[in-house]
Amino acid sequence: MVRGNERFVRGEPRHPRQDVDRRHQLELGQAPRAALFGCSDSRLAAEIIFDQGLGDLFVIRNAGQVISESVLGSLEYAVSVLGVQLIVVLGHDECGAVAAAIASQDPETPPLPPHIAHLVDKIIPAIRQVADVTEARNPGSVNKPGDLDPYEVGRYHLRDTVAELLQNSEIVTEAIAEGRLGIVGANYRLTEGRAVPDMAVGLVTP
Repeated sequence: MVRGNERFVRGEPRHPRQDVDRRHQLELGQAPRAALFGCSDSRLAAEIIFDQGLGDLFVIRNAGQVISESVLGSLEYAVSVLGVQLIVVLGHDECGAVAAAIASQDPETPPLPPHIAHLVDKIIPAIRQVADVTEARNPGSVNKPGDLDPYEVGRYHLRDTVAELLQNSEIVTEAIAEGRLGIVGANYRLTEGRAVPDMAVGLVTP
């Protein structure tokens, strides 16, 4: 995936394993190399930015890469049934869900529709963490939610997402403890096209 992302950044993708023969190879089953849980943002098409082919990635996406029962079930399926050895949790800059979460903390912002509000609620702890850290470093610098750095909120939310996955999935934590699985949290930079690792848990091999 690292090499594929480098090809994408250089503008030299190979578009591997996307032909008729590959389709036929996958008719009776799949054995993806990794599971990727990322934001639904249309600019983050996983197989494109990592230059992967059919059957290479088991992809789960929702707005803001927010943990839910369906996400946990999908990742546990990838680990326990498909045997993936790597989970990539992918956030990105200029995330609309992060921006909506930050804006929602302003009393003058109109309430979000219920389902969207439920989604962005998972990002609010990261907002509070960033506010606390920012205020500790520079007292008086945070007068309203808009004073916060959205990129930093996204980074903290990425780490919270990985922590929540570990807290709520015994299958994932057991696989990590047994040396069968690693998790990488990464942030995708839209302008560069580069996925930048931010954290890692468990066995992660190049």
